[in-house]
Amino acid sequence: MDILGLIGRKEELFHQDISQYQQELMQLVSQSKFLVIGGAGSIGQAVTKEIFKRNPLKLHVVDISENNMVELVRDIRSSYGYISGDFQTFALDIGSLEYDAFFEADGDYDYVLNLSALKHVRSEKDPYTLMRMIQVNIFNTEKTVQQCIKKGVKKYFCVSTDKAANPVNMMGASKRIMEMFLMRRSSEINISTARFANVAFSDGSLLHGFNQRIQKKQPIAAPNDIKRYFVIPKESGELCLMSCLMGQNRDIFFPKLSEHLHLITFSDIAMRYLKNLGYQPHICETEEEARMRIDALIEKKKWPCLFSGSDTTGEKDFEEFYTEKEILDMERFHNFGIIKNHLAFDDAQLNYFSQEIAKLRAQAYWSKEDLVKLFHEMIPDFGHKETGKYLDAKM
Repeated sequence: MDILGLIGRKEELFHQDISQYQQELMQLVSQSKFLVIGGAGSIGQAVTKEIFKRNPLKLHVVDISENNMVELVRDIRSSYGYISGDFQTFALDIGSLEYDAFFEADGDYDYVLNLSALKHVRSEKDPYTLMRMIQVNIFNTEKTVQQCIKKGVKKYFCVSTDKAANPVNMMGASKRIMEMFLMRRSSEINISTARFANVAFSDGSLLHGFNQRIQKKQPIAAPNDIKRYFVIPKESGELCLMSCLMGQNRDIFFPKLSEHLHLITFSDIAMRYLKNLGYQPHICETEEEARMRIDALIEKKKWPCLFSGSDTTGEKDFEEFYTEKEILDMERFHNFGIIKNHLAFDDAQLNYFSQEIAKLRAQAYWSKEDLVKLFHEMIPDFGHKETGKYLDAKM
């Protein structure tokens, strides 16, 4: 499948920068030891492959998903074969005692890359999943970076999101607060991060869902009023690796994407996707119509589609990688932009947030309103809007 063509591009975004720095990347990786946390997710696998193919001295991969880890190893063995360095995978939850014991027993890494995250806007629909998002995105990051400081790790990288810039949903806001916690730790260890566009056909994404719908002979549904930026999985791995190895302390890397060249709607991608498979999109008016006509339409090489406007909580009308208050370096790389940060954090504010979350967890009861209120205290201009509608209520 031509993923680039489906998202409206003809060539890879970072080819010029990667080619220019290829020798430096090869030398750095081949002389270094890496730990990739959350390495079996879509971005984590892409990062792991970018490191592996440059022959690291040591590459350990941790992820909670045992099945995805197995597939990662099979994929690497089938694509790249073997390296002389130490390559191992560990099916561990980074919030667990077992992970703590693992890191304490070894911890000999030059670079630790944390790709672990709850990334879906739909995860804010209930207070319990939302609390887990806070634990994974903020406090697991805080814990693992402190462990790296203790062990003398050279550099810590953590993935953020474009949704952290002027956030309107709890997922984006959790990543913005994570960036604030990382800022504090940057006085003790070199840290860089990256804000992403959507990764096309990544696990759990709407585009990945197109594959699932085709395999299961089900209708395709997508919003027709939301435009998004996309990168392909390989580009996501390159973005993380460049930020980790080339980024200075407190740098946030992001892809230079043009509003005129690179924005595309989900419904446009769906139509290109179906045509690529030899089907003509057939627009339906209701979910029931789409479900009922699936077999008859497929026989005619047509596929039922339901395209509609978005009205769910947390959807942003437009995407941005930086705010007008942030300082940018747009000259160093051809297709990577960099947000340059000076050391600045409010220690009392960060401690207050930690204490309030700890109190809610200790009492074993909290509401979504409790968490939203706390997020507003951390991010005064947080543009969260509650519509009462969530993606789980839609096809």
